[in-house]
Order: sequence, then C-alpha cells, then structure tokens
Amino acid sequence: MAGRTEDIEKLCKAVPPDLVDLIWKYPEIFPDDLPAGLPPSRPEDHRIELEPGAQPTVQRQFRLSQQELEELQQQLNYLLAKGFIRPSTSPYTAPILFMPKKDGGFRMCIDYRGLNRITIKSRYLIPRADELLDQLRGAKFFSKIDLR
Repeated sequence: MAGRTEDIEKLCKAVPPDLVDLIWKYPEIFPDDLPAGLPPSRPEDHRIELEPGAQPTVQRQFRLSQQELEELQQQLNYLLAKGFIRPSTSPYTAPILFMPKKDGGFRMCIDYRGLNRITIKSRYLIPRADELLDQLRGAKFFSKIDLR
C-alpha cells in the first residue's frame, strides 16, 4: 500500500484538488493492476467479417533488436499469465513492432494492415473529430484509458 500512496501523491500534484478528493474517497475505483483476465465470452462477442474467398494473411515479422526481443518475451509472458492472450494456431500472422514511450519503455504495436485489406468495411462511419469535440462542450472531467 505504501507504493500505492506514493503513486496517489504523485498524481495529486497534476490533478485538480476536487478530483484528488474523489480519488482518495474511492481508491477501489482505481485498481493497482489490470484485471485478472478477460470478461466471460458472450453470444455477441466481436467477429471480423472477411471478404468472400479471402485467403489468410501471412506477413513476415519485422526485425527486432535484442532489447525489443526481450521486451516482447516479457510482455507476452505477462499477457499470457493474465489470460489476455492465449497460444494460437491461426493461419493468420501480423508483425509486431515497438514504439518508444516517453518513460523510456516500449509500446508493443501489431501491424494489421494485411488483415485490414481483406476485411469487409463497416457501413457505419466513424464520427468526425470536430463533432465529438462539440459533444464535450461544457464537460468538466475527461478520461482516457490505455490498456496497453
């Protein structure tokens, strides 16, 4: 809990006082770590519709440095242990690359362009950024989630 308190104190310096009060009042809302696994499977789970007759995409892996290979192994082990991923026998492949983060770490990215080329495009358009920003008018709090 000591590390948790230090984290909250660091956050307090960058967050408005009224929001800090909420963080202290409801610490259970802000977990120390990711959940233990994925939510249970439901009938309406997501499915990617492919163009008729599409063949599995097989893309060569990008060359990774030794440091990136170690980071890949560490991140995969973590995600496997948490139950967020599982070993796959899928005929589809997508290369992994790493982007540097501001804190010196690496963000794992997966290049799905090959899969995107054979995916049936959605008929529903993504909302325009200016329309989304207009909807935020008058809001006092904003949040962002990054699940790695």
